[in-house]
Amino acid sequence: MSCSWGTELWDQFDNLEKHTQWGIEFLERYTKFVKERSEIELSYAKQIRNLSKKYQLKKNSKEEEEFKYTTCRAFLITLNELNDYAGQHEVIAENLSTQIIAELSRYTQELKAERKSHFHDGRRAQQHIENSWKQLESSKRRFERDCKEADRAQHYFDKMDADINVTKADVEKAKQQAQMRHQVAEDSKNEYLTYLQKFNKDQHEHYYTLIPHIFQRIQEMEERRVGRVRESMRVYTEVEHKVLPIVSKCLDGMTKAAESIEPKMDSKQVVESYKSGFEPPGDVEFEDYSVSMKRAVSESSFLNVRGENRRRSRSKLWPLLKRNKFGYKLMCGCVTCLILMLFVNTILNISVLTAT
Repeated sequence: MSCSWGTELWDQFDNLEKHTQWGIEFLERYTKFVKERSEIELSYAKQIRNLSKKYQLKKNSKEEEEFKYTTCRAFLITLNELNDYAGQHEVIAENLSTQIIAELSRYTQELKAERKSHFHDGRRAQQHIENSWKQLESSKRRFERDCKEADRAQHYFDKMDADINVTKADVEKAKQQAQMRHQVAEDSKNEYLTYLQKFNKDQHEHYYTLIPHIFQRIQEMEERRVGRVRESMRVYTEVEHKVLPIVSKCLDGMTKAAESIEPKMDSKQVVESYKSGFEPPGDVEFEDYSVSMKRAVSESSFLNVRGENRRRSRSKLWPLLKRNKFGYKLMCGCVTCLILMLFVNTILNISVLTAT
């Protein structure tokens, strides 16, 4: 579909001026939109980088111990990939700035200058045709005035010529005056015809040559503007398309990191980290305290037996006693029982000696 503003919009100079001004404002608005999008990309990239940095492994810290687990190693890989992911958003912002914002800002200034030149030419052409019209109207009014004065002079001559009471000199004077007025009217007529021909020529040139040529250049300027917006919108999407493979690679890296997590391996790592190497304690043997009450036992033998039992019990329970409070309480309980048994044994020995 083709159209020509010069022929179809020949009488719409003011509307074309408004439309092209709107076109420049739209271009500036679109440039501002891309600029704000670029700022959002930069801000987002900065926040993502800061987030990645915040959770990075700190050297010589307790967190370093955690990275022997597959979950922590996968998390570290995810943070590194996220940092690269942020870099791609910085690339988007940079490309938007250089390929669209800077280009459109420069083009907008050129467009304003070109538009100003075209409409200056249009206004000058319009001024020329208006001046030609004013000259035509002026010559027309002068011709009309001179014709009326010639008619009045002719009527006056006819009146004087018919009056028998006036002298011949007065009649001759009125005749000369009428002839002069007719000559002035004839000159005005010729001038009017000259300006009329000039105006018709100027008007034809204005509407069939100058205005179509100027409007054609304005149309081409506007179509270039629309084409530049189209190209900018294409670049806008292309900028993001270009980083998609790298973004996809970053996401694939995160996926592989997630898939590298091994629950059983981490479970085994827990064993390797905390295994003591000791065997679990055996069964606690029954200790018959009633034996010492039925027969007399020498203090030394009793103590030897109890001491041996005590050493055996402690040898069996020491890992448990070392690691929990319950074991410690159990050991304290055995000491208390030993003291009690010594006391009972002493009483029995005294009783036996007394009976003897």
